[in-house]
Amino acid sequence: MNSLVRKFRRLMLLAEAFVLSIAAAAAVAFVPFKRIAAWSSRQPPPQRVPADPLPAVRRVRWAVRLWAKVVPWRSMCFEQALSAQWMLRRRGVATTLFYGVAKDPEKGFIAHTWVKSGDRPVVGCENASDFTELARFPAA
Repeated sequence: MNSLVRKFRRLMLLAEAFVLSIAAAAAVAFVPFKRIAAWSSRQPPPQRVPADPLPAVRRVRWAVRLWAKVVPWRSMCFEQALSAQWMLRRRGVATTLFYGVAKDPEKGFIAHTWVKSGDRPVVGCENASDFTELARFPAA
């Protein structure tokens, strides 16, 4: 593939991740959780499913994590999970968003979200084993 085309695709991916990080932050701030859960329960149409979703998962993970480090607004696990899930759904990749809690001695209960595509980690999975799963979207 031409390096100019590759650069253009990378820029488009970053632009999409940027816009969706704004949308995710707004959703977390202003949209009821019930509606977010409904959005997160939708899966891509079966005719769009790629033969190998791993390249898409890697690219989306990279873009979402990159923006999470530099945007001036809140981009914690929930916003990252929503952005990644929405981006992968657009690419036909089925995902599951997990919502869990853990007890922190200093803070009390803390929540965490993470996303997987099948058994592949997407975002937030590094410390997911420290949390007790409360819900997943879509439900198992």
